[in-house]
Amino acid sequence: MLQAVVAEALERTDDDRLGLLTVTGLHVDPDLRHAVVFYATRAKGDAEAVAEALEEARVPVQAAIGREVRMKRTPLLRFERDPAMDAGWRIEEILRAERERKGE
Repeated sequence: MLQAVVAEALERTDDDRLGLLTVTGLHVDPDLRHAVVFYATRAKGDAEAVAEALEEARVPVQAAIGREVRMKRTPLLRFERDPAMDAGWRIEEILRAERERKGE
C-alpha cells in the first residue's frame, strides 16, 4: 500500500527529472521510523539530478503518506536506485550487443 501511495505522489510531482521513474520496492523498518524507496529509471539524464529531485519531493511524499495511510507514524523516506534493475538492464545490453555481433 505504501509503495502505491509513494508512486502516485511522485507521479503527481511536477518535475521533469522524474519523468521515467518507477518505484520498484519499499522497505520499512519494523518500528516504522524509516523507509527505503527503491526506484529504477531508464532516463538518459543525470543520475544526480534524479536523486536531487527525489530529495526535493521527499517531504511532500511523506505528507501524502500521512494523509492517505493510517499508520502509527509516518516513516522518514530515503530513496535508492534499485540495484537489481540496473543489473538486469546491463545484462540485457550485453545480450543485445552479443546478438548484434553474431549478426542475428
